Parts: sequence; C-alpha cells; structure tokens
Amino acid sequence: MARAAAGEKKTTRTRQSLDTRRAQLIAQGMAFFGTRPYDTVSIDDIAEAAGISKGLLYHYFPTKRDYYAAVLEAAAADLRAQTLVDPTLAPDVRMRAGLEAYLDFVKARGPAYVALMRGGIGSDPVIAGILDRVRGHFVDMIVKDLPPHARPRALRVLLRGWVGFVEVTSLAWLESPPGTITKTHLIDSASSMLVLLLGELNPSGTSAAG
Repeated sequence: MARAAAGEKKTTRTRQSLDTRRAQLIAQGMAFFGTRPYDTVSIDDIAEAAGISKGLLYHYFPTKRDYYAAVLEAAAADLRAQTLVDPTLAPDVRMRAGLEAYLDFVKARGPAYVALMRGGIGSDPVIAGILDRVRGHFVDMIVKDLPPHARPRALRVLLRGWVGFVEVTSLAWLESPPGTITKTHLIDSASSMLVLLLGELNPSGTSAAG
C-alpha cells in the first residue's frame, strides 16, 4: 500500500513538472511569435532561450507547427477568459466592459495578442481554425443578447467585420506612440459602430447594446 501511494505521488509530481515545463515553453513561444514572424523563429532559438535541448522541446511538441498551434490556443484561451464579464449587467454596460477587458488584455499581454492576431502559417487550416473560433466566440457573445427576430443572416457576416475592426485598431493602438489615442476613445468608437450596425439591421431599436 505504501509503495503504491509513493508511486502515485511520484507520478503526480512528474505530471505537474511536465505541465509546468510545457506552460513555460508556451509562454516562451508567445514572446517569440509576438515579436518575430513565424518563419524567422527556429526551434534552436526557442530551445536555447528555454535552456533545454532541441530534442526535449520536440518531446513536448513534435513539430514547430504543433508548438505554434499550442501557443495560439493558449493565447486564445487567455483572451476568452480575460473578456468574460458579469452576465447580469445591462447589455450596453456589458458591451463596454467586454471591450475594456479586451483592451486591457491587449495592453498587458501584448506579445500574446500579437502572436494570436498577426502570426500565421499561410492558409494552414489548424491555425485558421483557432483564429476563426476566437472571432466566432465574440460574435456569439453579441448575438446571444438579441431576440430571434433580430438575427438576420447578414448579421454574423457584418459582426465578423466589426470584430476585425476591433482587432486591427487594437493592434494599431498597441504599437502607436503613447498619447496617440486613449483606451476610452477606442471603446467609444467601437461601441458607437456596434450600436449603429445593430440599429440598421434591427430598425425596431432592440439591440444587444440596449
């Protein structure tokens, strides 16, 4: 019994150690892919920065593409978690709170955000799928507040365009000189665009923005 318990503890510690190392490597990848194009980052560079052998890195991630996909998945999960807001808030308050949380993530986790939104491997379906799910998540968060009659087929298409606007302006804000534009200004602009968009699609005045 004692030996079995000791074995279980050792296995648990080993798993925790592996998970910790994997998380550290993903964090390292966010820093690399957030500041350099995918093609210019080598496994040798990452292994050297992490202080491990290239072989050990391949133990965690079989290919550079697998590593990159894991980095993007982690960045996407962080972004979704960061932008969760209190569902009991009024729709217009929740919208602004979500935008503020989004921009806070952009500011605090710059390399992770850049890696998620700017990195890429051409038309790789796995990478494209990660980005599509992130964008679809935000569209879903808006649409769910609308009554069924206020969800025309064109809505999701136009909302994806609005999400794209938020992404591009967030990147520009992140990379612009201090004082160029404030976070509040960005939130006001994005909110106004969304209200206008929903109002045009739903002339009755019922919208996710209240």
